[in-house]
Amino acid sequence: MPHKLRKIRKKRGSRTCGYGRVGQHRKSGSKGYRRAGRHKHGWSYVIKYEPEYFGKKGFTSPKSLRREVKAINVGELEELAERCGGKTGEGKILIDLEGLGYTKLLGAGKVTKPLIVKVASCSKSAADKITEAGGQVIVEPQ
Repeated sequence: MPHKLRKIRKKRGSRTCGYGRVGQHRKSGSKGYRRAGRHKHGWSYVIKYEPEYFGKKGFTSPKSLRREVKAINVGELEELAERCGGKTGEGKILIDLEGLGYTKLLGAGKVTKPLIVKVASCSKSAADKITEAGGQVIVEPQ
C-alpha cells in the first residue's frame, strides 16, 4: 500500500535510517560546492587558472554604517507639490522632502512653478533648474 512519507522522513532521528547496522549508504554523496582534487592532483590547475580559489580577500562593510539614499527627480516635484505642498506668503510652494522620507534631489525633468524645496542633499543641476524657475533649495545635511 503506498504511503505519502518518503523513507528518509519516516526514519529521521534513527541512527541508520533503515539501512542496517553494517553501514550501507554511509559516507556516500558529495559536498556539492567543492571541486575535486584542488589540494591534490588538481593543484597545478589551481595555480594556473584559479589562484584566488582559496582564502579570503577584502571585507564586507557593516550594514549599520551604510546610509540608504532615497532619491527623487526634479520632474516629479510639481506632482508632489499638488498632493502635499504648503503655500508660503510669497506665493511659492514649500515642499519638505526630508519629512516625506527623501534624502537626495536629482536633476532629471523640468520645473515650471516656483518651489521652495527643503532636502538633505541636492545635485547641482537640480538646484540650477529650481532657481531658474524662481524657486529656492534649502539644503540641511542630516
